[in-house]
Amino acid sequence: MTGVAVVGAAETTELGKIPGMSQQMLHADAALNAMADAGITAKDIDGIATAGQRPTDLAFYLGITPEWVDGTSVGGCSFMLHVRHAVAALQSGLCKTVLITHGESGRSRVGASGFAPEPSSLAGQFEVPFGTFGPPSTFTLPVLRYMKDYGMSHEQLAMVAVVQREWAGMNPRASMQDPITVQDVLDSRLIAYPFHLLECCLVTDGGGALILTTDERISGFAGKPVHIWGTGESVETPMVTQMEDLTSSKAFSVAGPRAMKDAGIAHADVDHLMIYDAFAHLPLYGLEDLGFVGRGEAPDFIWERNTAPGGSLPLNTNGGGLSYMHSGMYGMYALQESVRQMRGVAPAQVPGAEVSVCLGVGGMFGAVGCIVFGNQPKA
Repeated sequence: MTGVAVVGAAETTELGKIPGMSQQMLHADAALNAMADAGITAKDIDGIATAGQRPTDLAFYLGITPEWVDGTSVGGCSFMLHVRHAVAALQSGLCKTVLITHGESGRSRVGASGFAPEPSSLAGQFEVPFGTFGPPSTFTLPVLRYMKDYGMSHEQLAMVAVVQREWAGMNPRASMQDPITVQDVLDSRLIAYPFHLLECCLVTDGGGALILTTDERISGFAGKPVHIWGTGESVETPMVTQMEDLTSSKAFSVAGPRAMKDAGIAHADVDHLMIYDAFAHLPLYGLEDLGFVGRGEAPDFIWERNTAPGGSLPLNTNGGGLSYMHSGMYGMYALQESVRQMRGVAPAQVPGAEVSVCLGVGGMFGAVGCIVFGNQPKA
C-alpha cells in the first residue's frame, strides 16, 4: 500500500495573544504558512479537513473546491483523526493533496464559539447539574482516583509541569519559558483540587496546519517530507464519570497500540513522544496506557527525569499545553512538534530522532487519536 507523508507544516505567524485576528483568520494564516512551506498554493489542494470551523466556511474562505472533506470534531485530538482519515483517503485515491487546519482564538475569543455543553447532552444532564463544569473541575475525578490507588504525591504531579517548563525554556516560541520548581508549582494558586495553576493548560490564541500527500508525489513539494508510519483512533465516553476505569483511558489503550502495531514498531524504537497535556496528569495516563511503563509507574518515571532533556524518552519537547501553547484544541501543536523533530529542526531537537509517537485526547478522555511518524519511508 502506498505511503503518505506530511510535506507542509506550519503554525500561525504569531502565537499567544492575537486580538487582531478572528478564529477563521487564524485557520487561514496557518494554512497559508503551511502552503508556503510545501511550495504550493490553494489551487493545488483537493482535500480539506478541519475542526472548530466548518470545512464549508474554510474551503470557501481559501478558495478551495475539494474532492474530499472531513469535518470530524471530537475535541483536541480531532487533527490526529483528520490525519488518519486523510491517509485512508489518499491511499484510496479520493484526493491527492490534503490540507488539515486548526485555528482558535482561545484567549481573545474573536469569532470563537462557546464551549458550554448543551443541556440535553449527556454531560449536560448527568454531570453539570452536580457542580462539575469544564475541564478544571471535571478532570479532578480521574486524577484523584489515580492518586488514591497508586499513592502519587502532589510533588510528583507537579514534576510533570516542571520538566515540561525545562523543554519550553529552549523554545523561543513558548508562551512560558522561565524555569520553575516543584515548590513553585505547589505555591501557585489552587484552581480545583488537586490542580494548581501551573498544572493547568495555558489559554492562548493560535493555530497550525499540515499538508499531506502520497510518497509517490513528494518530489513535487518543497517541504521536507515526514512519513506517517501508523495511525489509531478510538472513543470511550463523553462523561468522565462513566469511564470504565478512572485510572486508565480505554480509548488510549486502543488507539495507541493500534498505531504502533500499524507502524510495526516496539517501545524501544520510539525516540520521541508527544502526549496531549491539557492538565498535568495526562502524560501519566499516556505513558501507562501506551505501555511505556507499568500501572502506577509513570509518576516515578517522570520524577526520575526520564522524560526530561537528556532523558531516555524525551516527552512534550515543545513545552506542551502547560508551557508552550493551548488554544483549546491542542492536538495540532503536538503534531507540529513531532513533524519538527522528524525534520530535525525543533528548537529542542532530540539528537538522532527517527521515530515519533504523537498521542492526543479530546474532551475528558472522550476521544483519542495517535499518529506514528518516521523521518524515512516505512520499511
